[in-house]
Amino acid sequence: MTTAVNREREVKLAAGPGFTMPALGGINGAEPAEPARLQLNTVYYDTPDLRLARWGFSLRHRNGEGWTLKLPSTDQGTALARDEVTAEGSGSRPPAALLKLVRAYVRRSAVGPVVRLRTARHLVRLLAPSEDVAAEVVDDDVSVITGRRLSGRFRELEVELKTGNEELLDALVERLQEAGAGKPDPTPKLARALGEAAVDRPEIPLPEPKPSAPAGELVRAAIAGSVARLLRNDPGVRLGGDAERVHDARVATRRLRSDLRTFAPLLEAAWTDSLREELKWLGGVLGEVRDLDVMLDRLRARVESLPEADRKGAAPLIRRLTEETAEARQRLLAAMNSDRYLDLLENLVAAAQQPALNSAAGDPGKEALPGLARKPWRKLRREVRQLDQSPADPELHRVRILAKRARYAAEAVAPAAGGKAAKLGSALADLQTVLGEHQDSVTLQGWLRERRPASPAAALARGELVGLERAAAGQARSEWPKAWKAAKRKKLRRWMRRS
Repeated sequence: MTTAVNREREVKLAAGPGFTMPALGGINGAEPAEPARLQLNTVYYDTPDLRLARWGFSLRHRNGEGWTLKLPSTDQGTALARDEVTAEGSGSRPPAALLKLVRAYVRRSAVGPVVRLRTARHLVRLLAPSEDVAAEVVDDDVSVITGRRLSGRFRELEVELKTGNEELLDALVERLQEAGAGKPDPTPKLARALGEAAVDRPEIPLPEPKPSAPAGELVRAAIAGSVARLLRNDPGVRLGGDAERVHDARVATRRLRSDLRTFAPLLEAAWTDSLREELKWLGGVLGEVRDLDVMLDRLRARVESLPEADRKGAAPLIRRLTEETAEARQRLLAAMNSDRYLDLLENLVAAAQQPALNSAAGDPGKEALPGLARKPWRKLRREVRQLDQSPADPELHRVRILAKRARYAAEAVAPAAGGKAAKLGSALADLQTVLGEHQDSVTLQGWLRERRPASPAAALARGELVGLERAAAGQARSEWPKAWKAAKRKKLRRWMRRS
């Protein structure tokens, strides 16, 4: 099955019964091609509870176009920006390649037709001086078919940008509004067709409880935020091409494990331990890919800094690390397609909706939560105090891990503890960054030393790269005490005594 990923950027506008498409010539150098009139039949697929629509996805089959999966949109001014994945195939069943991209949301629920749209489309393509299509303007008269009956009708205009000419997009919208079109309205066709059911209560509510709320509500909000972050990054991890998606999914997993540890006094122990163990597994497969992505980017940057004559000798190193990264990615995708991953997601969604709280979770958050950050802070402080003047690399790595745990704990209780907790989290993040630079350098040095050069040129390049990394690690060693001093200021920690 061949799929293609595109970035859609469009503005939707309402149009009343009396609206007439204006002349679109002479706008920012673009000229209209001959208008076209199309009859479109589109069937949208979803779970019985419209889970995809409520998360912001749409999965459709359209005559003459095949299958399209649109991912949740990001607002960019008046425009909507969405990644869309297309695939060939008949309308009888969604392609497996597209269903995999929404597996984290569908999980074990069935997917089937939920609504059909008949659209009379008036299409105008705007051509740039190069004769390439710069934009498309469509006037759609849409009939909503539920079962065998007409259940609704609406009309909308769309301006879709095909190039990066933002001025053209704005000018086209302005021309349509001068002709009587309404204000930009980002509501997708599917949401218009399904009505309130498509924008119903999300599967994972993201409340913002007040500090005075019961501690359990704050715990639920923290867990829900990280679970939602993990789910939102799942399709991007599967698609590849953006290493930050793996990073964000890994961070969500780490935060969940950390929050479950921090909030343990308010949660049922058996439930917490089981969930943390499965998150450790997922974090491991995500972490392997993320660490290799970081190392590969670092290696490429270091190679670019070598004298031009020596870069060729480093090419086998880049090739080898690229292969290792691709192999780790395949292991990650296999894990994400497993029943174990689906079971974990089901448990995480349930945790976001209703975590296993104990009786202590009924206390006010501003009283129960701040003191929960003390333990990870004290572990970090004790570890640093035990270091000598020249700590070993593993010792600094241990400090980094504990700094991350203390940071996540401070940030987890910040909604109840206030700004000082958030500031401590920020200071610990700075410490974590410096020690992370040290660890990244040490890791790459170790990888380089394990590679056996295939030629004198490769040996020279490897030696130069190791030398650059040793210098980088030395710089980080000189900087981390200053970052630690900033994080341990007393005024950043007084809030921990509140409970």
